[in-house]
Amino acid sequence: MKSAANAISRIILLAAGLFITGVGWAQTLPVAQGVDVATQRLGQEMDRIARLAKGRVGVSALHLESGRQVHLNPTDSFPMASTVKVAIAAQLLHRIEQGDLSMMTMTDLHAADLHPGSGTLDVLFAKPGVQLSVQNLLELMMVISDNSATDILLRLAGGPVAVQQRLNALGIRGMSVDRSIIQLLADLEGVTLPPADQWTPGFYNRLGKAVTAEQAKAAVARFNKDRRDRSTPDAMVSLLAQIYRGTALQPASRDTLLAVMARCRGGANRLKGYLPPGTVVSHKTGSLDETATDDVGIITLPGDAGHIAIAVFVGYSTQPAADREQVIAQLARSIYDYFLYQPPVSPTATR
Repeated sequence: MKSAANAISRIILLAAGLFITGVGWAQTLPVAQGVDVATQRLGQEMDRIARLAKGRVGVSALHLESGRQVHLNPTDSFPMASTVKVAIAAQLLHRIEQGDLSMMTMTDLHAADLHPGSGTLDVLFAKPGVQLSVQNLLELMMVISDNSATDILLRLAGGPVAVQQRLNALGIRGMSVDRSIIQLLADLEGVTLPPADQWTPGFYNRLGKAVTAEQAKAAVARFNKDRRDRSTPDAMVSLLAQIYRGTALQPASRDTLLAVMARCRGGANRLKGYLPPGTVVSHKTGSLDETATDDVGIITLPGDAGHIAIAVFVGYSTQPAADREQVIAQLARSIYDYFLYQPPVSPTATR
């Protein structure tokens, strides 16, 4: 994969209804007619920050009240990792709205449901007969990104096909939901899953021991070329915007989801990293080793300044994880300041 430092950058800024395209990292962009200097400078700053990741970076940020939008590689496709849980939650809550289940629906925990990335539930799985409500599972999925809870809820939501159908019905293009979390992790690590009825406690760890270092490296290379379970920054922001505006979910469901996302414990150094203390960020992180470092959500600006729906995806990079997170944090702060201190000259149409 070409690094961002060697690729031609593509920034698309939507401000006052105009598109601006910047090419080349070091090129000084002329001020386009009708577009303010601050917008031009934000584009250059986003371009500069993205280079620090030494990998592809995609950003889309939409000011929900004015419709102004800023972009960096908005239609490039990136692995969603755990940010896919926003789409799963949206479909799950939609099913609840339809009366197919409720937040109090109880679900048995079985050995086959214990997946990697679910240490919190280890103790519960060891006790036969334990049940958790949909509400409990939603909290686990969105707050601590528990993978066992996620695949249980994905099943209750109707599976990947149902989630994708819901995205299609909402007119969201550029987001593909194809696998369970455990299948995605197995493909990333080169593990072949046995039939589900053969899963027993700890089975996944035993499978992993059979994979050689060479096989694992080949699996990562295949995964990085895999077009499944990916999203463009614009597609993710479209979903977030529809959730916020009440078109993807009813207001009560929207409030439930945004509240649980505001309690997300991960990503303290990502979107929230450089924002003022106390800033409300309803978000979901995603991580897949060097393959994906993501954070998506809705940032609440102070006072009556509004809200920003934002998605930042950092693709494959061998930079330390802390450096990749710094890129997300710096981009988020630049965008936060832009929308806070550059009020719209005139209203623009929301998409």
